[in-house]
Amino acid sequence: MTKVATRDAYGQALAQLGAENKDIVVLDADLAKSTKTIDFAKVFPERFFDMGIAEQNLMGTAAGLAAVGKIPFASTFAMFAVGRAFEQVRNSIAYPKLNVKIAATHAGVTVGEDGGSHQTVEDIALMRAVPNMTVIVPSDGPETAAAVRWAATHQGPVYLRLGRLAVPVLHGDDYQFVPGKAETLRSGSDVTIIATGLMVSVALEAAEALAAKGIQATVLNMPTIKPIDRDAIVAAVAATGCVVTAEEHSVIGGLGSAVAEVMVEAAPAPMVRVGLQDCFGESGKPAELLAKFGLTAERIAAAAQQVIARKG
Repeated sequence: MTKVATRDAYGQALAQLGAENKDIVVLDADLAKSTKTIDFAKVFPERFFDMGIAEQNLMGTAAGLAAVGKIPFASTFAMFAVGRAFEQVRNSIAYPKLNVKIAATHAGVTVGEDGGSHQTVEDIALMRAVPNMTVIVPSDGPETAAAVRWAATHQGPVYLRLGRLAVPVLHGDDYQFVPGKAETLRSGSDVTIIATGLMVSVALEAAEALAAKGIQATVLNMPTIKPIDRDAIVAAVAATGCVVTAEEHSVIGGLGSAVAEVMVEAAPAPMVRVGLQDCFGESGKPAELLAKFGLTAERIAAAAQQVIARKG
């Protein structure tokens, strides 16, 4: 199975877009080789700005460029984009609704050996709470490329959450990203699994394991966390009567919380949230960390059986 890191797909898509739209500019914080904005910098050095290790200045400058009609893509690690520069993201970008695209890489525990200080598991919660911010978590390379292209056409701030780890390619190159819409990857009548980011491929593995036990699962890819696809969630609950969410993020404030908010208001049903259980990450190899924190097909399958039992 082909695997591609979403950060790699981002860099490639950005370089292609640069040739199509001369208003696109790219800013980084001394991490261009890691965030893959180096792909853009090599082709369009006059439109690339390395701001150094000064993330607040990175976001403030991106806001200024947007204010004069440019389309800035501002990149650094998610920990720094969301944690270190939150005030600038909130007050300089989101508050005036400026056209800045924050493409944050190295999100989640699969950053690996860098440890809990660099493994951002709160960023979705923070960004979805900010007014005017669209929050996107692509599941693979083609979805990343399509989301980057959409973000460049959207008028307003966007947060793109990207990863370091290579993940299975689930879509073809002709995939069309539709903001605010879930994608049905598998249909079943017993349980709905809603996943985002790298957990989408893991959810599909879980569905295969459940099928071997005679349990048929619907699997929804939810690339847009804000705005969330309320209609898809309500329809899925009506069809299956129970839900499992899966994300490489804290269960507090992320996909699970967003889905639960919809369900409690419009479609109450048994639910289990698979994700980090209110804890920080730690140093280790990505596969080991995914196993330690229960971000596995086995855990999703077990959660599915739990919610099915609770349906009564």
